Amino acid sequence: MQPSDDLRKQLREHVGNEMGKIARPDEIWFVNDVPKTRSGKIMRRVIRSRAMGKDVGDVSRLANPEAVDEISKAH
Repeated sequence: MQPSDDLRKQLREHVGNEMGKIARPDEIWFVNDVPKTRSGKIMRRVIRSRAMGKDVGDVSRLANPEAVDEISKAH
């Protein structure tokens, strides 16, 4: 599927129906990849920092540092 406002709306509704309205995300960003370590663990602190506009800190352990820039573009 291609990213669109309709897909974003469907995803928000799905989360609200499955997990409850309190869990429905305010925003949904479409990216091709998320920052991961070489072992495949998602670097949530990097995602959170980038989304909040803060310094992401040490990213030397990332297998795909380009994913950090993509989050910036999606925001």
